[in-house]
Amino acid sequence: RQRQMCIRDRSMSKSFHINTILAQAGIKSDKATGALVTPIHFSTTYQHPEFGQSTGFDYTRTKNPTRSKAEEVLAAIESAHYALATSSGMSAIVLAFSVFPVGSKVLAVRDLYGGSFRWFNQVEQEGRFHFTYANTEEELIAELEKDVDVLYIETPTNPLMLEFDIEKLSTLAHAKGAKVVVDNTFYSPIYQRPIEDGADIVLHSATKYLAGHNDVLAGVVVTDSADLYEKLFYNLNTTGAVLSPFDSYQLIRGLKTLSLRMERSTANAQEIVAFLEQSPAVKEVLYTGRGGMISFKVADEKRIPHILNTLKVFSFAESLGGVESLITYPTTQTHADIPAEVRHSYGLTDDLLRLSIGIEDVRDLIEDLRQALEG
Repeated sequence: RQRQMCIRDRSMSKSFHINTILAQAGIKSDKATGALVTPIHFSTTYQHPEFGQSTGFDYTRTKNPTRSKAEEVLAAIESAHYALATSSGMSAIVLAFSVFPVGSKVLAVRDLYGGSFRWFNQVEQEGRFHFTYANTEEELIAELEKDVDVLYIETPTNPLMLEFDIEKLSTLAHAKGAKVVVDNTFYSPIYQRPIEDGADIVLHSATKYLAGHNDVLAGVVVTDSADLYEKLFYNLNTTGAVLSPFDSYQLIRGLKTLSLRMERSTANAQEIVAFLEQSPAVKEVLYTGRGGMISFKVADEKRIPHILNTLKVFSFAESLGGVESLITYPTTQTHADIPAEVRHSYGLTDDLLRLSIGIEDVRDLIEDLRQALEG
């Protein structure tokens, strides 16, 4: 259920509900002309009014007016003071970990996006971090009794849709002196705001629900800590993986309909889950009850190529969170870099398909699945 509490928009003088912040993202920001829509500032450099003075913008890698507007909105909807927009979801993860010392001990959920696992595995082999993985919340709690520097959570997880209690785990982690990083890509701030539950850093692949139209590659790092923000800002300016002005504009435009899209995809997903649970071609459905992400396991794994090739409305493609419905086969796509024996050990078996439900008419989506699964 969507939270309706007020959130402080740092660029405004009073509090607004999240739907108002989203709908009005970036408007009334051009004082010079009164333009309603956020201008796209393509300039890479900015003139100083006089020696020793600055407009607040000097070089666009450091700070860009369009990107700054996007970051203000992103921070506000996550109930935080600070946000940084990056060039991709993976660059957001790399940036977040850049603030932790080499040798840090990271406790992470086992069921992770394949790209996250790929990078985690790489940096562990390089000796930069040490990773321990846990399958369940109980296992995470047990591991938090040990020496941990960083707790990393996806919730719900990708693609097994496991949920974790952020508030409980954050309290336990902080008691051990550990920082908490949460990937909030699947739920977005519409359904979950980890900062409110104690997380130190929140991540998004903004390519997904935040932008929402499969036409922007972007990432977001959010924090309410001034100390962490200063380090993150310094590292992002140093490494340069910032979001471009045009993509920042596209992200702002996508954010305006985030709430509407999440509500529609959730309503569609709930009806599709009801259908899948009754289909003889499906043996297990994984869904949390909200959001547009569904995973399911087919009764006959050998029919997966037929299912993927027969669908007409669903597109067989990677990614998620757009207005168009997608179907993904994690075994050969998003999670292909995770060794099969590792995937199988925690339940990501080769009979699993993942759906990202869009905003189409749900009757067409259900009929498309019916003809592919049962035809």
